Amino acid sequence: MIKMPDAKPSRRETSPAELTRAALVQAALKLFGRQGFDGTSTRELAAEAGANIGSIAYHFGGKEGLRAAAADFIVETIQAVAGQALGAGQALGAGQTLDGQAVTAGDPEAARAQLIAALERMVGFVVASPQAGEIVQFVLRELSHPTAALDRIYDGVFEPAHRRLCLLWEQATGEPAESERTRLTVFTLIGQVIYFRIGREAVMRRMGWHDIGAAEAAKVVAVTTDNLGAMLAARKGAGMKGSRQ
Repeated sequence: MIKMPDAKPSRRETSPAELTRAALVQAALKLFGRQGFDGTSTRELAAEAGANIGSIAYHFGGKEGLRAAAADFIVETIQAVAGQALGAGQALGAGQTLDGQAVTAGDPEAARAQLIAALERMVGFVVASPQAGEIVQFVLRELSHPTAALDRIYDGVFEPAHRRLCLLWEQATGEPAESERTRLTVFTLIGQVIYFRIGREAVMRRMGWHDIGAAEAAKVVAVTTDNLGAMLAARKGAGMKGSRQ
């Protein structure tokens, strides 16, 4: 059974103002992801949040400010998940720790185990967490039509998480973390997980599943980690052979 990551933000909204602000952010995630920024009115956002239309300007200065707040929420949420999967440090190098385990240049087995654990956490959140659907939709909109919100998400989670996975790959295989091949390889690892969210309906129909919950996600974990294991076995010891690009 896979271990579901806790994706809830550490900050707890308690006051009415905080509750309203949080409800508007959730409304923005849902509606901006589903309808797009330009296709969503402030009236629709307020109705979805059960808030007064003036609360958007009061809390965020307007719709653009609400989009930025939604992006910050995504960063905060994914940082919590990535922190569980990749450790709390901002960088990984020889002698640093990851989820409590030392990861050194001479310890490729520990790095491989951490890559598998990170992939498992990623599946648990992206594939099985209901909240991930709205987050992924919002991010896909931003990737299609980049704005400053995407800059916040890229700088806050995409780039640092990808860089840390690349460092782990170097520890596991000997291939340089910032080589073109390593960076592309890590994108393929992430991409196979993301497909199970963006292609969710097709996957359920083809698999005959009514939903993708923890049990189904565990099956996805088994396949994706097998893929990772095969990739690591194929690249083991080949890190220094023509991989510096």
